Amino acid sequence: MKKYVIGLDYGSDSCRAVIADALNGEEIATSVKYYPRWKEGRYCDPRSNRYRQHPLDYIDVLEESIREALANAPVGVAENVVGMAFDTTGSTPVLTNEEGLPLAMLPEFSENPNAMFVLWKDHTAVKEADEINTLARKWEIDYTAYEGGIYSSEWVWAKMLHVLREDEQVRKAAHSWVEHCDWLPGLITGNCKPETMPRSRCAAGHKAMWHKLWGGLPSEEFLTTLDPLLAGYRSRLFEETYPSNVKVGHLSEEWAGRLGLTTRVAVAVGAFDCHMGAVGAQVKPGDFVRVIGTSTCDIMAVPYDEIGEKLIPGICGQVDGSVIPGMIGLEAGQSGFGDIYAWFKRLLEWPLQEIVGQSTLLNDETKEKLIAEVADAIIPALTREAEKVPVTESTILATDWMNGRRTPDANQLLQGTITGLTLGSSAPLIFRALAEATAYGSKAIIDRLLENGIEIKQVVGIGGISLKSPFVMQTLSDVLGMSIKVAKTEQACAFGAAMFAAVTAGVYEKVEDAQDAMGHGFAFEYHPNMENHALYSELYKKYQLMGNFTETHFT
Repeated sequence: MKKYVIGLDYGSDSCRAVIADALNGEEIATSVKYYPRWKEGRYCDPRSNRYRQHPLDYIDVLEESIREALANAPVGVAENVVGMAFDTTGSTPVLTNEEGLPLAMLPEFSENPNAMFVLWKDHTAVKEADEINTLARKWEIDYTAYEGGIYSSEWVWAKMLHVLREDEQVRKAAHSWVEHCDWLPGLITGNCKPETMPRSRCAAGHKAMWHKLWGGLPSEEFLTTLDPLLAGYRSRLFEETYPSNVKVGHLSEEWAGRLGLTTRVAVAVGAFDCHMGAVGAQVKPGDFVRVIGTSTCDIMAVPYDEIGEKLIPGICGQVDGSVIPGMIGLEAGQSGFGDIYAWFKRLLEWPLQEIVGQSTLLNDETKEKLIAEVADAIIPALTREAEKVPVTESTILATDWMNGRRTPDANQLLQGTITGLTLGSSAPLIFRALAEATAYGSKAIIDRLLENGIEIKQVVGIGGISLKSPFVMQTLSDVLGMSIKVAKTEQACAFGAAMFAAVTAGVYEKVEDAQDAMGHGFAFEYHPNMENHALYSELYKKYQLMGNFTETHFT
């Protein structure tokens, strides 16, 4: 009898569901559904770095994506699905009531952004993150030690404290908080109670300062010294955490009916998208896996004997079992990558939207089609022209901090810089500088790991940009001076989730076995032009100088 598993990848904009054959990894059916409220731009204010998502968006796409994927699958697949697992963005937490219900699910908070999930790229909590870092440095235990030594505004304690301070009504109703990757498995298995819901080792270790060394989460004394508003939260959260080879439970009768599946489906502990994406890309010791999308997450799985007692400064954490159970998971990344190109595209679209869109020379239908046609052509056209520019003529220099800096050394107050502009500077030249900037930011991360004795045998790229932009990937390879393999599947994160689903369903004993059986391998490989690498090495020094100047004088 065939056995199938479902991997669900909740990204920044959409949910991707993949049904896979648990024995060989064959893709049976897929579905992609965009969050309807998010797509309309609701609950967000980019000018204040506020990005919130409604829990109903997550529920809507869960049902729609699985039902559509099942409808596209052969007859008989649904009753033979044995496992399911989720990956999500993170840290993307929400405040809940005593039953674990996100407050936005209550009528009185249904339109309140502070009662919704705070998306990973929400940077409203910079002040709170700074306070956490200040307190941690003088506390008897440095709770940030295994999170790179710097706590970020992208992470859960800063975000939840910010919301509690900002909104008295939400504060009075809040009982606890939950990460997105924990809430979804709890929701469909019928256990959302904050104190009993199984929690992700990946999420807790990388973002909530959880570590066995000090008994789990930071102490009550630390949290209440940070702010008395956090009193009692530690006791209403969790002590233990689990890697994603652990089963949360089985689909409840309600959710089996809503999804068109059976109650025999085992549901795995959730994790963050980049960590499961690395698993889907068949990460092994020595692999540096880059999940390249709106931002980047860089993931490694390092054996215990290699990392020993090392603490890698300035990364997003080192957590036992956050990637491969039985190894230390390392996370780093950039707060902006594809988002930087998207920002430049929006900049160039302004005349289209604001001038052509108001023109009386064209009818509304023609204007709409023209704007859409030109907008879709901007990035491809910029790429074609930027590719023609030799490195020796790439004289514009930029930093990749339009959305702050994640690693090395988190600083969300940083802003982007572009220099070297002249009256001869063109849009393609600026676009090329932005692509080079994202590559320089990548090099800074790799250098930090190498400086701390972490061996990198190969670089692996996954995500849309790695498959669709040879220009960006070749630039990255040239800057790094390293070859980059690109995973064949477009849905590496969802396939990583599917692999963990197969383990929790009992098809495989460990995730490495699932990787070997279900992995799709690589589509192609980029090799560095070493002449370009030598030129970029000199430009990288200027990037560092400009970055240091910007951080010192304009933060």
